Amino acid sequence: MDILSIRAQTSHSKCAHDVAFDMDASHPYLTCSGPVSHGVPTFNARLHARLPSSWHWRGEPNAWVRMTRPGQSLHSFLEGLTFAPDGTAFVADVPYGRVFRIDARDGRWTCVLDDGSEPHGLWYVAESRLLMVDYARGLRALDPTTQRVEVLCESAAGVPFHGLSDLAVDDEGNVWFTDPGRSSLSDPYGRLFRYSPAGALSQVLDRLPYPNGIAIADDGAHVFVAVTRANAVWKFARQGAEAATPMLGHYLQLGGGLGPDGLAIGARGCLAVAHAQAGCAWLYNALGLPLARITVPEGHWTTSVRFSPRARDHLYIVEAQTGSIYEFDCSGILEDEI
Repeated sequence: MDILSIRAQTSHSKCAHDVAFDMDASHPYLTCSGPVSHGVPTFNARLHARLPSSWHWRGEPNAWVRMTRPGQSLHSFLEGLTFAPDGTAFVADVPYGRVFRIDARDGRWTCVLDDGSEPHGLWYVAESRLLMVDYARGLRALDPTTQRVEVLCESAAGVPFHGLSDLAVDDEGNVWFTDPGRSSLSDPYGRLFRYSPAGALSQVLDRLPYPNGIAIADDGAHVFVAVTRANAVWKFARQGAEAATPMLGHYLQLGGGLGPDGLAIGARGCLAVAHAQAGCAWLYNALGLPLARITVPEGHWTTSVRFSPRARDHLYIVEAQTGSIYEFDCSGILEDEI
């Protein structure tokens, strides 16, 4: 492999790594910031876009900021990155109820929603339709052109959700979304739901310590759930979701930071994981083996990851502390993956 060659020898007491990097000009983002981290090569992402200062919140900290970042003032907290097929991006500003569109041609930021809600996750469906999970207002749909919002589901069995976080849509049009509220290991009441195209709501999992990001394998066989307060990614077979309790398994264990946040499936079935409060994203192959740690140069609040719809080996990472979106070309890492 020309771009990245890794040879590891493991003895009874230590693991020695021989890492060589060829900085081919055709892979301008493949820049190693250090030999290895946790036995995995580390690379730097580069800045793609940053929230203009003209859109910074200037008011007093609101209830969301006081609860989640006590004593701090935030100009924004970006989450939920999603893309239209032409590369136009959408991102949510959680505490201040805003959704921004970032033009693929000139990088201009436009606010397409400002309604005082708490949007967390976004999913592009069509030019006139973004699906949106809102911590306070449930599952909604937004027309970015007219700014019209449609409420799809705001409760389960007549009881309001705890507080929604993220979503993914499968090939059949089912919307899978997480409902963590303020759950944790000491109070694991988080849930996972599925909302069908016909409007039927089903609870798939419960008793989760802060379910957050969600992703569905390309073949539709498995669902991945970021369980933030367990600092882990869990996995279950999607075919078992009709059963009363799917066979849920522990897939990946992270360390440090707060825990996994956003998830995304990319080329060759790889999985990207945003590591909240660790300033990085992790890249795993289709077998769950670590390929790379991708760091951002500023901030530690990595919240969301998404692959480009035009090149599914090109990763984008949202960092909320600075209001930035970073990018990294994974093609050199993935080229030898089956």
